Amino acid sequence: MALESNKALLKPGFVDLARRSRLVWSLGSLLALLGVWQIAALVIASRVFPSPLVVLEAVHIEFESGQLLLHVGATLARVVVSFVLAMLIGSAIGLALGRLKVADRFFDSWLIFFLNLPALVIIILCYVWFGLTEVAAITAVAINKIPNVAVTVREGARSLSRDLSEMAVMYRFGWWRTLRHVTLPQLAPFFAAAARSGLSLVWKIVLVVELLGRSNGVGHQLHVAFQLFDVPMILAYAVAFIVVVQIIEVGILQPLEARANRWRR
Repeated sequence: MALESNKALLKPGFVDLARRSRLVWSLGSLLALLGVWQIAALVIASRVFPSPLVVLEAVHIEFESGQLLLHVGATLARVVVSFVLAMLIGSAIGLALGRLKVADRFFDSWLIFFLNLPALVIIILCYVWFGLTEVAAITAVAINKIPNVAVTVREGARSLSRDLSEMAVMYRFGWWRTLRHVTLPQLAPFFAAAARSGLSLVWKIVLVVELLGRSNGVGHQLHVAFQLFDVPMILAYAVAFIVVVQIIEVGILQPLEARANRWRR
């Protein structure tokens, strides 16, 4: 009976129903949040606490002028480049440390140092060393993210199954087939976890980088709005970018993570 019950839970219809239920709960929760926000704005009645409708109007104005797409696009470009660099370099470091015990022991303190080094310090140093340039901005973001990726991938490399590796040697898979069919499937969940956590970290750091030293992007617009005490503009860009990040999360990263974990029972 228990086996039949588990099989029923795995049916496509049940999965679709669960997804719809989760979507309904999410939408209901967001609507409740907007309702609380609207009521609070009416009660406070202050220009520094605008209602959702005022923020939506600010989004519409920025979108119509083309400024919203311009600055969100600039920020996304920096996020993509720095994210890819951090994933590539961090994954290589993590794999090396996870498979080589001597290197792991030697460089572990380095990882701890960079993990605890404040992001603001790295950003300022990159701007001082490389100037207020795009290279400095992307380098600062990537350096902040690389240690997190390395730590996550290192744990995956440590947990690789010796039995599967020995099986690959026994059946003479060769290095390419072993990498593709044995190593990468085991590491895929760790890559996915590093990517998801990395996205949330990277875009926040990018905003700080733009606020301190770039002439475009969401961070730059937040800085301008702060100087003008334009709270609707601040919230407009914040909401717009949150929506973009959530689209990337739900449309790209979550499906990739589900596919990465598909081989697990």
